[in-house]
Amino acid sequence: MQPEHIRASDADRDKVAERLREALAEGRLTPVEHEERIDTLYKAKTMGELKPITEDLPASGEGFAPRPNLEEPSGMEILSNEARGLAEKSKGSENLVAVFGGCERKGRWLVEPRTNVSVLCGGVELDLREAVLGQQEVTIQLAVILGGVDITLPHGVRVVNNTSAILGGADLHGTDQVVDPNVPVVRLTGTCMLGGVSVKAKGPRRKKGRKEK
Repeated sequence: MQPEHIRASDADRDKVAERLREALAEGRLTPVEHEERIDTLYKAKTMGELKPITEDLPASGEGFAPRPNLEEPSGMEILSNEARGLAEKSKGSENLVAVFGGCERKGRWLVEPRTNVSVLCGGVELDLREAVLGQQEVTIQLAVILGGVDITLPHGVRVVNNTSAILGGADLHGTDQVVDPNVPVVRLTGTCMLGGVSVKAKGPRRKKGRKEK
């Protein structure tokens, strides 16, 4: 089989997405061009379809601007030994499943570069306000049937919705329209059938007895 006909993996797509993010930060792509290429990326099924997406960009490491690192806090990432320790434990992906039940992540936790969320007649709650991102752009892959996913983000985070809906959908409440290429990005992909995902931006968590903004 020719290499271009080999089916692309999630890891292959993640590499291309990271290169596109770098190109956006370097000014090689405009925000509109970046969005167009990301849409093409997540529709690609083979390696041959992935190749044209970055063929006009230099290879990684050739004249790129320095990548953000854990010494430079941004968005959800808070500079601390604890944050660095969490990021160093990254495994690349995490699977969250709620079948006729619930699942939640809140407080201080590591958001892997890819989080797969599967819901069947249940619900998942993800609070990212105190979370540490595994990388500047993370993807939350959704498979929601007869259920829901609630995502809470801090202000100043860019949300990109690439989900497909069948009698369901995604509802973004008060999320910031951020175009700065240097801010954290949460990308939503996958399918919602007879269910959906709700995303809202809130201020920091308050101590007990005090209301959130």
